[in-house]
Amino acid sequence: MGAAAVALSPVESRFAPRPEPQNNFSNRVAELLDRLDCRLAETPEEREPIFRLRYECYLREGAISPNASETFSDPYDDSPNARIFGLYLDGELASSIRIHVTSPEHSDFPSYHVFEDLLEPELRAGRVIVDPTRFITDRKLSQLNPGLPHATLRLCWLAAEHFHAEHFLVAIRTEHQAFYKRTFRHRLICDARPYPLLAKPISLMTVDVAHVAEEVHQRYPFFRSTFFERRMLFERSLWTPAQSVPRAATVLSIDHYRAAQ
Repeated sequence: MGAAAVALSPVESRFAPRPEPQNNFSNRVAELLDRLDCRLAETPEEREPIFRLRYECYLREGAISPNASETFSDPYDDSPNARIFGLYLDGELASSIRIHVTSPEHSDFPSYHVFEDLLEPELRAGRVIVDPTRFITDRKLSQLNPGLPHATLRLCWLAAEHFHAEHFLVAIRTEHQAFYKRTFRHRLICDARPYPLLAKPISLMTVDVAHVAEEVHQRYPFFRSTFFERRMLFERSLWTPAQSVPRAATVLSIDHYRAAQ
C-alpha cells in the first residue's frame, strides 16, 4: 500500500524552541504546518527511512548501542493498534512518531509492560489510552524550524481528541518532563524506571486532553483541528494507494491557527 499524504493544518532539551513572544512562536508553527505533509508508514519501504532516522537520533543521544543495520525498530511497530507517521517538510523526512491507541480488542502498547501496575486498572475501567513513542526529529531541520517538535507532537493531541482518550501518555526521560508539563499540562504519575531497549530510565506522565483543551488551545492555537482532518489522519479506511489529499480540503485557513494579535 502506497503512502498517502495528508497536509497538516494550519521539546525541551533537544526540542526547546528559541525564546520569543508566544504569539510569534504560534504563528511560526502555523506557517510550518502549512508546509508539512503527514504520511502513514505501513510498508517496509515507507518505514525504512523512519527507522534509519530513529537510529541516528537515539544513537546520538546515547539511548541505544550501534548496530550493523543502522536502523532502530521493535515488535510494537507491527502492532495492529499502532500508527507510524512520517512528517515531510518540502518532500524531506523531518520527523516521525508512533502512536498506539487502546481499544477492547487491542489493549497492548509499549508503556504498559513498564508501568503495568498503574495502567492495568485504567484498562480494566475501560479508559482509552493514547501512547506515543519513538518521537524523533531530523537534527538539521529541527534547528532550522524550532516549531517542528510541536508540529509533530500535535498528532498525539489530535489522536487523543479523535479517540476521546482519558490518557494522553508520555513515557520520557526526567529532563523532558518540564516541556510536557508546560506545553500540554501533563502531570507526573511515575518516576523513572528501566525501559526495554533504551539505556536510560523513563518516567510516565499523563493528561486528559478534554480537561485542558481550552487552556492549551488558547496558548497554542495551532493545536486546534477539524473533525475532517482527524478522520483523514486516524481512520485507515480513508487511506488508499492512489489517494491525493488536497490541502484545502484537510485544513482550516492558516489564519484560524494564528494567535490573536
